Amino acid sequence: MQRSFLSNSRTLSNYTLVAVALALLASACGGSGNSDGGSTPPPSGGTGQNPCATAGAEPGADDLAALADAPVADVTAKTNPLDLNSRDRYLDALWLHQSREGSIRRSEGLTTGRSSIDIGEIAVVQDEGDLLQSPNNYDLRNLGLRFSRNGSGGYDVRRIDGTFRTALGTRLTMTDDDSRQVNVPFSFSFYGQGHTTAFVNSDGNVTFDEEEHASTDRNVARLLTGPPRVAAFFADLDPTTGSGRVFANAAADQYTVTWCNVRGFDTTRLVTAQLTLLPDGTIEMKFDEVGLVESIVALSPGRTGAFTTVNLSDNGPTAGGSGAVGERFADKAQLDTVEVARKFYRSHGDIFDQLVIWTDTTVIDNAFAFESTVANEVRGIGVGVFDASRDFGSAGRLRSFLMMDWVGKYPEDPLQKFLGENNTVSVLGQETGHRWLAFLEFRNAAGARSEALLGRDQAHWSFFFDSDASVMEGNDIEDLGGGSFRTTAAVQRYSRLDQYAMGLVADNQVPPFFFVDNPTNVAGNRVASSAPAVGVTFNGTRRDVLIQDVIAVLGPRQPAVADSPKVHRQAFILVVGAGRQPDNAQVAKVDRIRRAWESFFSQATEGRMQAITTLR
Repeated sequence: MQRSFLSNSRTLSNYTLVAVALALLASACGGSGNSDGGSTPPPSGGTGQNPCATAGAEPGADDLAALADAPVADVTAKTNPLDLNSRDRYLDALWLHQSREGSIRRSEGLTTGRSSIDIGEIAVVQDEGDLLQSPNNYDLRNLGLRFSRNGSGGYDVRRIDGTFRTALGTRLTMTDDDSRQVNVPFSFSFYGQGHTTAFVNSDGNVTFDEEEHASTDRNVARLLTGPPRVAAFFADLDPTTGSGRVFANAAADQYTVTWCNVRGFDTTRLVTAQLTLLPDGTIEMKFDEVGLVESIVALSPGRTGAFTTVNLSDNGPTAGGSGAVGERFADKAQLDTVEVARKFYRSHGDIFDQLVIWTDTTVIDNAFAFESTVANEVRGIGVGVFDASRDFGSAGRLRSFLMMDWVGKYPEDPLQKFLGENNTVSVLGQETGHRWLAFLEFRNAAGARSEALLGRDQAHWSFFFDSDASVMEGNDIEDLGGGSFRTTAAVQRYSRLDQYAMGLVADNQVPPFFFVDNPTNVAGNRVASSAPAVGVTFNGTRRDVLIQDVIAVLGPRQPAVADSPKVHRQAFILVVGAGRQPDNAQVAKVDRIRRAWESFFSQATEGRMQAITTLR
């Protein structure tokens, strides 16, 4: 699917022709302009105190039957420590930046805008209250919200009474990362589209037309680019622990879903929230006991990049525009990478393909490091064509940024092994490689499209793919004969297949490669999404693949090798917290990593590409 982003309006277009048609229809049909400032009487069922306290905790016979058919949850992404890569992660950055812009405008006496200073080849960017956002604590306890359709085709929001509807309906027995289809008895108009097919998802939201229960990050990018969604509390919730229960009441005059005392994944903190869809297109949300903070409360038409961040605790009515609308809550400080980039570009030329951001304090906690692609022009590598670079202050050169986080968590020696099979430069190799990798699908022996080469998040190589020890979480696999295999190396280089996607070799320079199908007797019970490891044995069926099998699905790489850059320019940036001076030891450490990285990158690409990390 090709994706193009109109950066000035932050609107996603060309997601697919169908998505464009839906988006146009949504904006054309709009709503009734009903921004009802009054109070809509509750539907049948009445209101009262939070009914979750008295709802039965044991499932009935129907619930037990549903549990027997429940899918097994995929939690592998929750346990891999390196990153949670998403090609759309920059939407999170834009959402955070937009919400911070509003906060800055509301603040008084805040001095911002000074550019960075250079210490050697490291750009030091100082936080002056303009880069690190303070925690946005959850403030909707015991409140209610009403989202009413506006004249722009979207929704405005206002506070209402927080009393829950007492008719909870039927309990849905749900596992972690699960969905249940519970259709709406009436045609519910959502962003101008009528919906009756709905899915209740365990992670605090309802989606239309398709279920959505992946175990990947519950972030803004997923909210925006996924299916149409009403998110009362979009977070990683697990109804299988404690006394958590999920109820649905699909009646002719209202459709209500209640998450009662549902714990967050791997925590005892609880969430009790309720959403209601009404036949006139209005949406109500009610909030009671909430111990979690990391969450998103929002509406999204799906397949969009248009959003409005609002303060939901305001009395309102608050205008929500025509796209997604809502608020993200976080209990930790967050770095505004958009403003970091913009501040950097105020004193540096637009000559960099990537920005490599380090910090003097921890700012991410759901990954070790990550990359975010902000523009891509390359076809045939499984990534859509789009350009949001101008949102980050670039005039069009920037392709992605790396968030490496606190420099102190890396060893003093960039070549020292840590974090499994990795060292610092191999981690840099993976995050740098995400600008092109690893998204390649292929045509299998049956002629079908296959993702068998891919592992975690469909953005890294599979544990069972002989990727020649690619830095993209890859193993080098030795075929021992007789259906037996063993991993012999990991995360050392960019394979020839990697280099093809990077534009460094032609298709006729990529030798055949293989993956192991239906692996059995795997030491350590590893799966395709597991982190790479050396010395792991397993059995299975060898499946050989040719580069032409990749081209048959994705088309040839364009531009071809003759027209692709062989120099990759990166700027190494150290963000220093407000009130602190640059630490000479940290600056020296980042510079030591930078120099080791240039050498590693040249070796990893077999001398076919050069990483230049100087600032001028």
